[in-house]
Amino acid sequence: MNNISQSRKLFLMAVILGGCCLAFAGSLSAQEKGNKSRPNFIFFLTDDQGWQDLECSGHPYLKTPNMDRLARSGTRFEQFYSAGSVCSASRAAFMTGHYPAKLGIHQHFVRDHKGNAGRNMPDWLDPKVETVTGLLKKAGYRTGHFGKWHLGHVNGAPELGEYGIDEYRQILGMGPGWKQNGEPADYDVALRSYAGRTRSPEKDYFWTHSADVMVDEAIAFLEKNDGQPFYLNLWTILPHAPNRPTAEQLAVYKDLKVDPEDFQSWMRDYITDSPNDHQQMKTYCAVVTHIDVALGRLLDKLDELSLADDTVILFTSDNGPEDWHMGEVRHSGVGSTGVLRGRKRSLYEGGIRMPCIVRWPGKVPAGRVDKTSVIGAVDWLPTVCSLAGVTMPSSGQGSTGRLDGEDVTDILKGKSRPRQRPLFWEWRGGVHGYKGYRPPGLAIRQDQWKLFSNPDGQRIELYNIPEDPAEKTNVAEQNPDVVARLLPKLLEWKATLP
Repeated sequence: MNNISQSRKLFLMAVILGGCCLAFAGSLSAQEKGNKSRPNFIFFLTDDQGWQDLECSGHPYLKTPNMDRLARSGTRFEQFYSAGSVCSASRAAFMTGHYPAKLGIHQHFVRDHKGNAGRNMPDWLDPKVETVTGLLKKAGYRTGHFGKWHLGHVNGAPELGEYGIDEYRQILGMGPGWKQNGEPADYDVALRSYAGRTRSPEKDYFWTHSADVMVDEAIAFLEKNDGQPFYLNLWTILPHAPNRPTAEQLAVYKDLKVDPEDFQSWMRDYITDSPNDHQQMKTYCAVVTHIDVALGRLLDKLDELSLADDTVILFTSDNGPEDWHMGEVRHSGVGSTGVLRGRKRSLYEGGIRMPCIVRWPGKVPAGRVDKTSVIGAVDWLPTVCSLAGVTMPSSGQGSTGRLDGEDVTDILKGKSRPRQRPLFWEWRGGVHGYKGYRPPGLAIRQDQWKLFSNPDGQRIELYNIPEDPAEKTNVAEQNPDVVARLLPKLLEWKATLP
């Protein structure tokens, strides 16, 4: 009798354990399925590409079939803003969801401690601040970064792995990079080469072919895909100067002749005054088309690997195009801002309003042009976290406080609505080129209005951006109520900065 009872007990235990195993297996299967349903992310960031520097944006000469292909299969946003008018500042915002001024990043990082200290800046982005890569890595994403970093490359700076990046190869950062003529490939080497006029495009292979080189790394990263969701930064160094395209790259534009009347507003005047507009434009367009060809290979690989439908792509630039008055850009500094005023380093629209395309097949409307939604670089991290089902950072990140961006998932998916929070900017450096490109040092964008002020509350400028995107008519005197509403917000924000 005892033996029979014992047998029954063993049998019942086996049934229960078996059921538990099946239930556990079922829960794992559901979890795996949930992981697979989370989208992948590719952030394709160019360097110094102007707001109009795509064929689909109305550039009169550029050939960008793959950027246009991306736009046809996604949504192009015409009021997308970087958070800074130079590279390090704008990149910090993309990575953290915070305004760069709040992180002490006012200009671009340089290679020596003294130079950064002279700008009242740290030597690198603090790795203790939560980053989009770090958050997604903790949530089970495989993360990668290939290309320009520029968030700290002084001796002792953290490698990219400290920011939650699994696989990386960088320029203007720390860790694995590329070689050019036996030296580490970086901007300083390329600039010395340009200044000396001693090297040809063929010898400066890395810089000239860098978009392809970086896409090669990205493709290798994608080919390792095993079903785990991934996040990938692909940040080019082009069309940042010095640009030195090959004869083959230039051949696409061999018959190009520039007519300033093909451009509008500030850009027409800029082209009229440029010293060698035909050759400058050929050089610049050839480099942008090189980026476009590399982007096409990346899109083809996503299709080949059946990853396109599960991958969110953001395509944009870090800041406005460089000015030909800068010596190393004299041969190619004709990136187009369209009707917009200002260029790189300026807080006018041409310095901070960027080309922007978002693609996610079946989720983000295809072929749509959103002319009204105001979105910015600080929105990237909270939006990615929302799409990936990742809990966003709490408000207690030391001195950084709450995120400055907002989740714009609904806007990406086609909804039109006003921003919930204004956008802010601070610039402490100089502005090259036309005097008309030099605004006051602080700016706020809320609703249709953009207001400028110096830190002391003087030199007020106010523009109705939808009606006056060229920022030609200061309407501060005609709208004292708007000034009275926005100026205190701007000065209060300034008071919160380190």
